[in-house]
Formats: sequence, C-alpha cells, structure tokens
Amino acid sequence: MKRYWVSVLHISLLSTALLTATALAPVSVLADSSGAASFNPQVSTSIENAAPAFRNVSVHDPSVIKAGDTFYIFGSHLQVAKSKDLMNWDSLASGVTDDNPVVPNVTKEFAEALKWAQTDTLWAADVIQLADGKFYMYYNACKGDSPRSALGVAVADNIEGPYKDKGILLKSGMWDEISEDGTIYDATIHPNVVDPDVFFDKNGKLWMVYGSYSGGIFILEMDETTGKPLPNQGYGKKLTGGNHSRIEAPYMLYSPETDYYYLYLSYGGLGADGGYNIRVARSKTPDGPFLDAEGNDMINVKADKDKPLFDDRSIEPFGVKLLGNFLFQRQIGDPGTGQGTGYVSPGHNSAYVDAETGKQFLIFHTRFPGRGEEHEVRVHEMHMNAEGWPVVSPYRYAALEEDTAQLTNQDIEGQYNWINHGKEITAEIKSSQTVQFTADGHISGPVTGTWRLEADNQVQITSNNAVYKGVFTHEWEPDSQKTVLTFSALSSSGVAIWGSQMAAIKDQDVVNAVKKDLSIGDTSSVFFNLSLPTKGARDAEITWKSSNASALSATGVVNRPRAGKGDAKVALTATIRKGSAVSSKTFNVTIPQQAVSPLLGEYTFEQKKLAKIAQDFSKNEYHGQAFNVTSSAVNSKNQAAAFNGTDSYIQLPGIMTDTKDFTFSAWVNWSGGGAWQRIFDFGNGLNRHMFLTPAQHTGALQFTIHDQGRDQSLIAAEPLPSNQWVHVAVTLQGDTGTLYVNGKSVASSTEMTFNPKDLQVTEAYLGKSRYTADPFYKGNMDNVKIYDKALTSAEIQRQAKEKP
Repeated sequence: MKRYWVSVLHISLLSTALLTATALAPVSVLADSSGAASFNPQVSTSIENAAPAFRNVSVHDPSVIKAGDTFYIFGSHLQVAKSKDLMNWDSLASGVTDDNPVVPNVTKEFAEALKWAQTDTLWAADVIQLADGKFYMYYNACKGDSPRSALGVAVADNIEGPYKDKGILLKSGMWDEISEDGTIYDATIHPNVVDPDVFFDKNGKLWMVYGSYSGGIFILEMDETTGKPLPNQGYGKKLTGGNHSRIEAPYMLYSPETDYYYLYLSYGGLGADGGYNIRVARSKTPDGPFLDAEGNDMINVKADKDKPLFDDRSIEPFGVKLLGNFLFQRQIGDPGTGQGTGYVSPGHNSAYVDAETGKQFLIFHTRFPGRGEEHEVRVHEMHMNAEGWPVVSPYRYAALEEDTAQLTNQDIEGQYNWINHGKEITAEIKSSQTVQFTADGHISGPVTGTWRLEADNQVQITSNNAVYKGVFTHEWEPDSQKTVLTFSALSSSGVAIWGSQMAAIKDQDVVNAVKKDLSIGDTSSVFFNLSLPTKGARDAEITWKSSNASALSATGVVNRPRAGKGDAKVALTATIRKGSAVSSKTFNVTIPQQAVSPLLGEYTFEQKKLAKIAQDFSKNEYHGQAFNVTSSAVNSKNQAAAFNGTDSYIQLPGIMTDTKDFTFSAWVNWSGGGAWQRIFDFGNGLNRHMFLTPAQHTGALQFTIHDQGRDQSLIAAEPLPSNQWVHVAVTLQGDTGTLYVNGKSVASSTEMTFNPKDLQVTEAYLGKSRYTADPFYKGNMDNVKIYDKALTSAEIQRQAKEKP
C-alpha cells in the first residue's frame, strides 16, 4: 500500500504494488475439461480448488496502491481500475478527456504539462498516500517522439479523485536550453522525466525514482510533507541507463525478508514486436549502488554511444531478467484450446508486499501470442530464492488454498514443460520444451542436468554448467483447469527458468486425446497448401497418407485440377503413434478446380434474394453470402446492393486463390461518413490482406496491400465523390499498381511487389473491414467485377462509361 505507516517496518513494505496473499496450494482433483484426456498429477497431497474466476482489465503501465480493502491501479492515458482480490478488476476511468471522473476537466487541470509536452495524453501515473491522509498522483506527459516531458503532482482527499493539480515538478527535452540541473539539456545524460514511482524507505524517508530511455533512471529525495522534491537536487542521482538505452519503468520495493531494495526495470520496447521484459537489481540503500546477480554495478549499464540509437546488445547482459516473451505451448491432444499460455512483451510492473503475510506480488501489463497489441493486466506471486532474489511464479495469481507441506522427490518426479527466459531483448517467443525429472535427481530430454530438493520446497537445478536456485509451488494451470506443481528459479547470471509439471498419462490415452483433438480446418474447399502436423502431445508421432497424391500430397501440397476437370476428392489419413499405441483418423478433403479465367466473379445484384445470396454471374459461380444487404433500384431496369453502414456486408468464397495480377472494378454510390470504411477487404487474418477504402484518415481514396507488417499503397490526391455514382477500379500487374476513378488514373506506383496470391485469402468482404473498429460501408454498389489479370486503361475506361 502506498501510504505512510507509523511502524518503521511497515513503511518499507509500501513502496508500490498490488495483490494480497496467495499460498502454496496442493494439486487439486477436478473434473476434466471438455476434450481433455484424464490425468492425475503426481503429488502426494491433494486439496480440491474450485476453478478461480478472473475479470480482466486493460490498464497500461499499472501502478498499485491499496486503500482500505481495495487495490487500485493507475496507468497511462488516465486509466484506473480496482479490485478486492487482485483477480477480478473493474475499470473506473480511461482517457484524457474532461469527463474522466478521476481528474475532471483534465485538459484544463493539467494544461501546463500537456502544452509543454505538446501532447493530448498522459503517461504512467503513480499514486501514494502521505501522512496528511491525502492521495498524491504523480502524473506525466511526454511528446513521444522525443524526451520533451513534464512531471507533476496532483492531490485528492479520496483515492478515486477528483485530483487537483499542484504544479509541474520537473521538465525535460528542452533542447539547447538550460535544464533542471543548470546545464544545457543533453538527452544522452539527462533523463526523460516520466514513469515516476514514489515510495518510503524502511526509515520513513520519501523518494521518487523515475526515467525512461534517454539519460537513464534517476532518484530524488522528496519532502514527505509537500510531496515535492527537496530543493537543489536538479534531476537527482542517476542509478542506471543512458545514451538512449531502452531501460524504463523503474519501480522500487523494499523486502524486510532480505533487507534489500529491489529496483524493477523494463528493458526493450513495449509493443508486441519490442521484446519488453522485466528485470531487477538490488541495493542495501534506496539510492544505490544497485547490483545484478553477477555483481555488475547498474550505474555502468548504458547503450554504446557509437552504435545506432536504442542499441539493445549493450544492455541485455545486465540485470536479472525475471520474465519476457514465453509460451507454455499446447500440443495437439493437450488439455485446453488454442496454442497454450504465454505472454508477449510483459512489462512496466509494480510490486507489492503484504504486510501481514510477507508475500510478494508482481503486477504488470502484457500482450499475448497471436493477439497483436491487445494488452491486459496480470498479477503473479513472487518468492525469494536462497540467494535473496525474487523468482516469479509461472502462472497468474489465483488465490489458491495454502499448503506448506514439504514435497518429496516422488512428488517432483515426472515430465515438465520447461521455459528458459534467457537474457536477450527479443521479439522471439521462448516456447516450452518437455523434460523429465527423475526421483533420483536427474533431468533428461532437450535439457539435461540434475536437481536437488531443499528445505521449504526450495530447489537447486544444475544444467549446462549453470546453477539455478528457486522454489517449487502449486499454481492454477489455465489449459487443464487444474492445480499443477511448478518451479521458478534463477541462475547466478540472472537467467530465469520455469517448469510446469505434466500429468502422468498412458500412451493409449495420449493417442486417443491426439486423435480427438486433431484437425486440419475446413476441408470442404481447400485452395492452399495444408500445414500437416507431425507431432502431438507427449511427443506422439503423426504420419499422413493421401488417396490422391496428385491433388493433395502426404506433406500437404495442393495441386488444384485445371478448370473444367472438376473438383478433386481426397481421403487424407493421419496415423497417430505413441509407443505401441496406435490409431488413425481420416479427413475427406475437396480440392476445387482452378477458376475459369480471367473473370473470377461478377456481381450485378439483379437477383430477387439479395438479402441472402449475392449471385456470381461469372462461370465460376462464386456466390456470396449477403448480410443485411438490400436491393436498391438504380432505375426501372437495374438493381444495386444497398449497404446500411451499420451491419451490411457480403462475404465472397474462394475468389482470390490463384491471382498474381488483379483487377477490382465496381460502381459505387458512397454516402460518406467515417474514415476507413471498406469497398472491399480481401485477406487472411490481420497479417495479410488488401483493401479499398473510400476515405482514409485524411479523407483520400486509398488502396493498400499489406503483407506481414508492411504496406504498399495507392492514395488518390482527391477525395472520392459522395452521393453520386462513381466508377472505381484497382489493377495490379507485376510491380505496377494503378487506382482509377471514372476511368482516370488517380494514383500509380511501380513498387507494388506483393501479389494477391501470396495473401492466401480466406476472408473476402464487400462493405466490411476485417478490423472491428472500422465502420461498415454506407452506400450502394453495382456491377462488381474481379479479374485475375490487370485490365488495360482502355478497358477500364470502357467499363467506366457503362453506367448502372
């Protein structure tokens, strides 16, 4: 809890955080989840635990304070949430807008900081309660593309506000001007004044640690009566970083158990591709020196000034890395669904020590494998290892019933999913490996070594000449929906390893579970090569056999029959083996014949049942499914499709499967409205797609083809006319793309190197974006034509003269 305590000991516990007590809980015996194989964990004691309930919340950069019996987290963009149990969160506020209840009229209240930072948002906030009983919010605003920032404080009588500004405390980014320490501002040595954490040391003295990238992490002595820095300190004392090294989000927590101050830091970039990870160093005093597990003084950790900006290789060997990108990978036949449990770019943490139990917790935001930039708050318990370093439990806090019984070697024996977090700053996800712990203390499999159980369920693991010290605990495993035995340990070089025990299961049960779970997706129309799995749960082997290898090989290669030859029917059989256990599963696959070229699809919307079917009048008969689309009379002889802008769209099947060159041609009567509507959007997920929007963010007509994070676009200089019939067309031929309006080229590029076939289109929409935040198209369409060649400009002009 961030508040003032009379007790000297308790003062030290409050530096920041989130979470109440958890406990060592024994493995539970619960009903199997749907589709999961039955298993019984190899643990001597067993207490049933009801499945925990979680209610997630998205608060970026969460900083914790406890007020009464409630935990609050304050984050960036004036996001605030609260929880009674650290598992079920309720959002209280979000957005730097004048209707935010935490800081009403925030644009006026914090106007000075927003103006200085040249921004309309706020970064990571931190709140503490001082001796006067009031709550002090340390807010900060940053320009974003530079360290031009302002850090201030606001005060409220109630934890939930309203907060009133008490002024700016620090500024940064004043290029070529005098900075807070009286010298000319230099971003390589001076801080970016963001990411504050204000805390009491064990003697009741108030401090603030802060900083991000730029010149590093700094600490200031604070006045506990005013909540402001003591005078004549400038930026304070530097603790680590510099030369724009990607080190940020400092958070200080004192542990009475070890009598150390732990400085938590986030390395890398916060995006899904940034390699964000949580590290820690420690000191006997709050202002350092802070050392890592190898004894390196963190004051010397900074980027190499002679290398490119944000050089990560200079800093990644230093600091104890607690966790980064990881995935407890779910194999076919394992309990649960999806790819498993894991995080991407976890970071900007706070931490908490429960004053009564001494238990420690880590709270942070994280992204997730395959979910892009979506992020949520997570809370994990921490334990001290034999060397006095915190180790983080592998799974989120679930408030399991406590069990402090000493484990035995027989309890620990079994297979484990093993994660090694390494020391890298990388976007790579560390996937689990399966290793075997034997009762006589050996480890085999992809990782080899020895292990030794010690008092209080501490463990020492030796592998590849590294010694790891940590602890065994019981955690709630979300895929199996059961309590499992886990370990978390750190090496003397600051590398974290995690393990999660797997249930003992017979070979035949493994084979049965793999067979039940095995799928290759929709086999009714397979246009693209299949990725056929060769491995299942517990290293079960999967082999394949095809009844028609010329159409679909046993390795998943698809060769579509030529147009006119008819669709190919294939029986694709998987044989699953584990030891002497064996079973098979057959999939009936249809490989459609190649499309009749060059007109792939033609949609004139003349049929009477448009509300359900968008008929294809080409020879391919790629009829589309219409959702809430109605017929609109263009004249007495012609009908068009009317899209309501709310939920109208048409989904087309198999339309873009063999196309390298391409033409989309249509008549549109756009009603105007929000940016990023779609005339069409063809693609496969969010990584591969192409679209035509009548108006992007600047109001211009735009075509974009997107492949694996890269865009190639054609953008018109003029907006698309609205409330009138307009002919639009896009052609791709080789590396040349052209965008037409009413038969006239309005944008062209010779750098359109992506082609539609590489998109492997599985979703083809008229009137709808694949991004849920984008509005639906509002207006009419007619005479939509799609080709697997690029029409000439003369052909486009002729179509533009054939008005609907």
